Amino acid sequence: MPESASSSSLWHVAPTLRRAVSGRRYRRRMTSTHHALDYVELTVTDLDAAKAFYTGAFGWQLVDYGPEYAGIASPSGDGEVGGLLVAPEPRPAGGPLVLLYSDDLDATAAAIERAGGEILQPAYPFPGGRRLHFADPSGNELGVWAER
Repeated sequence: MPESASSSSLWHVAPTLRRAVSGRRYRRRMTSTHHALDYVELTVTDLDAAKAFYTGAFGWQLVDYGPEYAGIASPSGDGEVGGLLVAPEPRPAGGPLVLLYSDDLDATAAAIERAGGEILQPAYPFPGGRRLHFADPSGNELGVWAER
């Protein structure tokens, strides 16, 4: 969770996050850009299953903050770009769609399925390349795109 987040707008909404990170130091990136997308949290119903899925399918490095939260380490290793937040039940569909990039969409689809994810929409062409949609073990829908 970014240090710049307003306590009045965030802490009352996510008390489980407050408990999860209480007393722990967040690994902040070195710089942030005003009004830019800075941090993405995925709500999950089973943190251990989510950690296994995202490390298995995408090789993500996670920062353990306890039983209710894990940070998603930046690929460059200089902080975090997001987190996995335990919620008691899945959130309804229809929110923003998070898209990941892949150098090899077919290999990524296979890794998603091996790690326990479900391909919701197989690879299809779109302006800029190809993409697919999948569900993680908590039911979150995400997409992956590739230039070819």
